[in-house]
Amino acid sequence: MIFTVIGTGNMGRALVGGFIKNGILTPKDVRLCDIDEKKVTELASETGCQAYTDASKAVQDADYILLAVKPQVFDQTVRSLSSNIKSGAVVISIAASVTLDRIENLLNDGSSIVRVMPNTPALVGASVCAVCTRNVEKEKSDFVEKLLSTCGIVVPCDEKTLDAIGCVSGTGPAYVMLFIEAMADAAVKLGIPRKTALDIAAMTVYGSGKLMVETGTHPAILKDQVCSPGGTTIEGVLALEKGGLRAAVEDAVIAADLKTKALAGGK
Repeated sequence: MIFTVIGTGNMGRALVGGFIKNGILTPKDVRLCDIDEKKVTELASETGCQAYTDASKAVQDADYILLAVKPQVFDQTVRSLSSNIKSGAVVISIAASVTLDRIENLLNDGSSIVRVMPNTPALVGASVCAVCTRNVEKEKSDFVEKLLSTCGIVVPCDEKTLDAIGCVSGTGPAYVMLFIEAMADAAVKLGIPRKTALDIAAMTVYGSGKLMVETGTHPAILKDQVCSPGGTTIEGVLALEKGGLRAAVEDAVIAADLKTKALAGGK
């Protein structure tokens, strides 16, 4: 098998790392390609994969092609290599707001395409990957999902749902980081050293999420379990409600959705 990765930024590195670490792919299966020779050479040295700087050569005879490039250069990149993609190859895109229709228009009609909306926690094996497909055989689709599961959870869905999930999981890490930073700032005000404040804020968020995922308990129940009558936690929760935390988070997700639609041409 030949699995080609075009683009070795954070997401490309994270996904390749997961694929190889978990033994789904071996380094000899993987071709890495980036116009930044230093970056791709360093990653190839770390992983044992093959390094390329010419995308048209990197995709020759490839069975799977992961396009881990920014939406701004997506069309240009695909046009430069489309004629070298063999019939039956599966093209996987992680570019936000780049629709299946747009990808197929850049390739040949009937091309096998997978759209994936991952998020940055893929770097630590804790991602959410929404996945939708077009013209992909079940065996190949299952293989792609197996690959992505090495980096976190996989959510098969239609394209509309994929874009909606991206507005939660794709943008969500930034919102969570703001929350962690705010918690840490408050801790510093209370006299806790900055490094310790960041550590305890981050671990509190991490632990709370892990608790919910592993127990399957609704967050409202877990919240109520911490809120003792007349205690400190309920006082803090009321302050958050007064400050409009829920509405602010909901507004952020909706704003991301509106921007997604605008970038995709309103479709």
